[in-house]
Amino acid sequence: MLKGALCNVRHITTVDLPTYIALQNELENRGEYFSQQFHSPEALRREFAATGFVTDDREMMLVEDKTGAIVGSISHFKSRTPLAREIGYRLLAGSGGRGIMTEATRLMSDYLFRAYQYNRLELLMNPLNIASERIAQKCGYTYEGTLRGMFFTDGQVRDAKMYSLLRSEWEQWRGSDVSRERHL
Repeated sequence: MLKGALCNVRHITTVDLPTYIALQNELENRGEYFSQQFHSPEALRREFAATGFVTDDREMMLVEDKTGAIVGSISHFKSRTPLAREIGYRLLAGSGGRGIMTEATRLMSDYLFRAYQYNRLELLMNPLNIASERIAQKCGYTYEGTLRGMFFTDGQVRDAKMYSLLRSEWEQWRGSDVSRERHL
């Protein structure tokens, strides 16, 4: 489990599975920037039974607030670029504005750079998703550009903004965090 001041990031357990499946298929929880495609509950159960949603290609985790309530999910998966990993996250409706997904993204970034040899982490987002862009910026990610026609979401082909964080930047950024903490 990855523990923060505002949230915890943890693997999905058997007890969580019914809630997770329901959340995956509740359109109200998806917001305007996520696919409206449903996920088969039976396929999700089979995948969980086979892998626990953890493979070499992808690791899916839940984000819970400090009361233990599930407020979102975060994952990392193979990127389209070598030596990189992409992070994806989704905050449930009504859970925004508290800094939880920013902290979850920091926790996931720290975890990936400490546990693996990745040189680069990436975040892709809808160009209109200002909240997601702020998360990227607060976590030290750099805007690289807009990928045109990248996703098919909500019946339309959409662009995606790409942000990245290199290991060297993370090391410098995390070092300045530690230095700041010592002086507080």
